[in-house]
Amino acid sequence: MSPTEPEGIRRQSTTRRRRTVRLRTLLIWLAVVPTVAMGTQVTVTAQRLLAQSEKLRSDVAAAEQVGAPLYTLMVDMQAERTATAARWAGSDNSEGELRVRREATDLAAAEFRRLAVDPSRSFSEVTRQLEKLAEYRQRADARIGAADSTLAYYSEVIGKVIQVYQQEFSHAEDAELAQASRPVVSMLQATEMVAREDTVLALAGPSGELTFVGYDQFVSALGAQRYLHEALIVPHLTARDQRFYDRVVGSADWQTKTRIESAVLSGHKDIVTGIKLPAEVGGWSSAHANFSVQMTTLNIDLARSVLARGEAKAGELQTEVAWLIGGSAGGLLAVVVVVFFTTRSVLRRLNDLHERTVTVAEETLPDVVARLQRGQSVDPDALPAVTGDRDEVGRISDAFARAVEVSVDGHRRLAAERHGFGLFASGIASRTGNLVSRQLSLTEDLQDTFGHDEALLAELMRADQLTVGMRRQIENLLILAGGEVPDPHTEPMRVADLLREAAAEVEDFRRIERQALDETSVEPSAISQISHLLAELLDNATRFSPPKSKVVIRAELVTDGLSVEIEDRGPRVSPERYEEMNGRLHEAPPYSVLAQNAHRLGLFVVGHLADQLGATVTLRRSVYGGTSAVVILPRQLLVASDPQAPREIEPQPRVLELLPAPTRAPAASVSSEPAVREAAAEPAPATEPAPEPEPVVHTSAGLPSRRAKAPVAVATAVSAPAPALVPVPVPAARPALPERVPQTHIAEQLREPRAQESVVRPDTATPEEVADAWADYEQGTQTVEEELRRDQP
Repeated sequence: MSPTEPEGIRRQSTTRRRRTVRLRTLLIWLAVVPTVAMGTQVTVTAQRLLAQSEKLRSDVAAAEQVGAPLYTLMVDMQAERTATAARWAGSDNSEGELRVRREATDLAAAEFRRLAVDPSRSFSEVTRQLEKLAEYRQRADARIGAADSTLAYYSEVIGKVIQVYQQEFSHAEDAELAQASRPVVSMLQATEMVAREDTVLALAGPSGELTFVGYDQFVSALGAQRYLHEALIVPHLTARDQRFYDRVVGSADWQTKTRIESAVLSGHKDIVTGIKLPAEVGGWSSAHANFSVQMTTLNIDLARSVLARGEAKAGELQTEVAWLIGGSAGGLLAVVVVVFFTTRSVLRRLNDLHERTVTVAEETLPDVVARLQRGQSVDPDALPAVTGDRDEVGRISDAFARAVEVSVDGHRRLAAERHGFGLFASGIASRTGNLVSRQLSLTEDLQDTFGHDEALLAELMRADQLTVGMRRQIENLLILAGGEVPDPHTEPMRVADLLREAAAEVEDFRRIERQALDETSVEPSAISQISHLLAELLDNATRFSPPKSKVVIRAELVTDGLSVEIEDRGPRVSPERYEEMNGRLHEAPPYSVLAQNAHRLGLFVVGHLADQLGATVTLRRSVYGGTSAVVILPRQLLVASDPQAPREIEPQPRVLELLPAPTRAPAASVSSEPAVREAAAEPAPATEPAPEPEPVVHTSAGLPSRRAKAPVAVATAVSAPAPALVPVPVPAARPALPERVPQTHIAEQLREPRAQESVVRPDTATPEEVADAWADYEQGTQTVEEELRRDQP
C-alpha cells in the first residue's frame, strides 16, 4: 500500500490557560460579600447597643445600690461640717449636736464602704478620703490649726461625692440621659453651696462676726448657688420638676433665706477683725432646716427620674437590638432567597441555552450540513431563530442563532459550489471517458489491422493497457466528484471472473496471482464498483512492491460475507501509519483532507467505494513484511452460483484483459460457450471443469476479429482454450460490445499447446543473469523508496 511517515507529535501548548470562575460562584459571591458586610455591621451595631444598654442597667443598679447611701453620706458630712463650725465658734449645745452628727456620718460611711465594692468605679476616692475623718475630728476637738483648714477637709470629701455622681451617673454617652442628669448634679452642687453658706454663718457663732476670708467664702458660695439655680437647674427641669421647684423657692423659708443673704451682702459692717453680720442672720438656722428638707426631696425626685429614664432607655436599646437583629435577619433571608431564585433562574436559562446550543452543534447542525452536502433542502424551523430578547441571555441566544444562520448559509453556498464543481468535473470526466473509449476502439482496430506485426502488436497492446489505466483514473475523478460509474452488467459475475477483470485493469497484471472460489457470484449492480475497488488496491500493491515480486489476491467466504485479501511484499509501514490509513478507509474522508493529499487518491477512491458498497477495507502487515489489504464484502452483494452453469461474463466496454496465455487452440475449434479464459500460465483449479473454446472469426490478416458476432455451435471439442477475441451475445436492448480475451493476438506459431513438464528442471541461470535479476530488484526497490519520499508531506 502507499505508505507515508507518521505525523510528528504535536507541540504542547506553552500558554498557560487562565482559570475561569463559574457563574454560579460569582453570583454566590455577589450575594455573600454584601451579606457578610451587612451582617458584620449589624453585629457591631447590636454589640454597641447591647453594651450601652448593659452600661445603663449597671448605672441604674449602682445608683439604686450606692447612690442613696452616697447622698446620705454627703448630707451627713454637710451637717457634721456645720456642727463642727458651730463647736469651733463656741455656740450653745454645739457639743451634743456634733456628737449626733458624727454618729450619723459614721453610719452613712459604714454603709457606703459596704456597698461600694466595685473596683471599676470611682468610689475609691471617697473611701480614701473617709480614712482621714478621725484625724480631722481630733484636730477640731483640740482646735489645732485654723478652722478653715479643718472645714476644707469636709468640703473636699463632699466635692468627691459630687464628682462620683458626675462621673458615674451623668450618662455622657447618651445625650438624652446626659441632658436629664445635668440638673441632678447641678442641684447637688447648689445644695453644697447653700450648705457652705450655713457653715460660714455657723462659724460666726454668737458674736456674729466673720473674718474677711469667711465673708469671701460666703459671698462666693452665694454667687455660685444663684448661678447654678438660674443657669443650670431651672432651664433643664421638666414641667413636673419645675412645679415642685417653684413650690420650694416660693416657700416662706426660701424667702427668709434669700432675705438673709441679701442682708448679709448689704447690711454687714466692717470691723477691725472682719465683718459684723446683721441681726437678721438669727433666723437662718430654722429656715435652712425647713427648705433643705424640701431641696433634698427635689434632689431625690430628680435622681429617681434619671434612673427611671435610664431603665427605660436600656429597655429601648434592647428592643432596638431585637428589632435590628430581627430586621437584619429578615433582610439577609430575603437577600438569600432573592439570590437563590435569581441564580437558579439565570443558571436554568443558561443551562437551557447550553443544551440548545449543544443540540444544535452536535445534532441539528451536522444533520443540516449532511443534508446540504447531499443536495437536500433544509427546513428553516429546524434552526434556532432570533427572538429579539433584550436581556443578556436572550442576546447571547440571538447571537448564537445568527452564527448558526451564517454557518448554514456558508455551508449552503459551499454545497452549491461543490455540487456545481461535481457536475463540472463529472462532465469533463464523461467527455474524457468518451474520448478514452474511442481511443480503445481505435486501438482495437489497429490491433485487428496490424496484428501480423508482432512488435507493433506488442506496442499496441501496451498502449491499450495504458489507455485502460487512463480510463480508471477518469473514473476515479468521477467517483471523487460525487458521481457513479455506470455499470452495464445485467447478470451476476463469478468471483473468479471478477478478480480477473480487476487484475486486467492493472498495468503490471502479469505479477498478480489469483485464487478464487467459483461457487459464489456478485450482484450485477455492484460489479463495476467492486472491480474498481480491487483494481485500485492491486495497482497500489504492484507499484509499491519489488518489480519481480508476486501480488496475491485470494477470495473466500467468511461469516460476514466475502473476504478478498490482497497481499504484497512491499516495504514496511509503521503501525501508526496503518492506523491513519485504516481510518481514512473505514470512513470516507472529507474533501478538505482530499485536497491536502491530492497525490494519494487511491485510498480516497477506495474509501468512497467501500462507503457506497457497505464494505470494510483493512490494511495490515503481512507475514512477508509487506502489506495485506483485506476487503469484506457484505452478504447482500453476493448470490450463489450454479457449479454446472457455464461461466459467462456480460459484455462491457470497460474490461480489456491482457493476461498472457502460452497455449492456443486450432482456429477451426470453436464452442458455443461464450467466455473469457484465464492465462495458461496459471494452473486451472482442480474443481473447475475445463471450459470449451469460443467460436472465433478471423480477419484477412489471419488475426481474430474484435467485432461482436453471434456464436456458431460446433460439436468438435478441444482440449485447450482458444486464444481469440470472442464475440459475446448481447441482449436485444443493448448494442453488442467486443470483449477482449488474453493472448488472442499472439502469433500462430505460439498457439500450440505446451506439454506439461513432469519434472522440475534445475535453474540454469548464469551468474550474469542472477546479477541482472538482483540489479532489477534493487532498482525497483530504489524506485519505490523515491516514490515514498515524494509522497511524504
